[in-house]
Amino acid sequence: MPVSMLDLWIFWAGSALYGLAVLAARLESRRESGRARSRRSIAGILLQTLGVALAGIGGVQLGLRPGDLRSLAAAALAALLLLGAAALFRWSSRTMGRNWSLVARTRAGHELVTTGPFALVRHPIYVSMLFFLIALAVATGHYLQLLWAIPVFAIGTRIRIIEEEKLLRVAFGSAFDVYARRTGAFFPKLR
Repeated sequence: MPVSMLDLWIFWAGSALYGLAVLAARLESRRESGRARSRRSIAGILLQTLGVALAGIGGVQLGLRPGDLRSLAAAALAALLLLGAAALFRWSSRTMGRNWSLVARTRAGHELVTTGPFALVRHPIYVSMLFFLIALAVATGHYLQLLWAIPVFAIGTRIRIIEEEKLLRVAFGSAFDVYARRTGAFFPKLR
């Protein structure tokens, strides 16, 4: 679908904001070896990255003027998704503090985080990443690519969740099971 330069500029600005949130989380988490670490989660990271890439790969058809209603709607949707993604990622990573890590791991003194966004869902960072993926497709006009980008991303996310939750069950036992029963993975549970 055709887009305008406004859509692309919104995406690049939002991407920079999201990137800064990830960089801040990386700088704030201490570099220390994990008590337990999952190398399998790296496969999940690669599949998630491929899913995001699939959402935006290919040519961009610049055919709309920035003031066109379709362009403004796409830019507004992309901006909302990107702001939501960056804010949710930042809130989540700050709530996790030094427990945040790119690769699934637990550390000495690791805490089970159940506050902030984690009081609502167990995996808010993956929700933020999905928002980013959808924003990329919207900003580039690649809506149909969501048909394969989302499943690939979902497979990678599932791998990471399995690995992370295995580590958390070992570290926290029944406390994690109680938390998992009352908190949805991606959507808040209705009570």
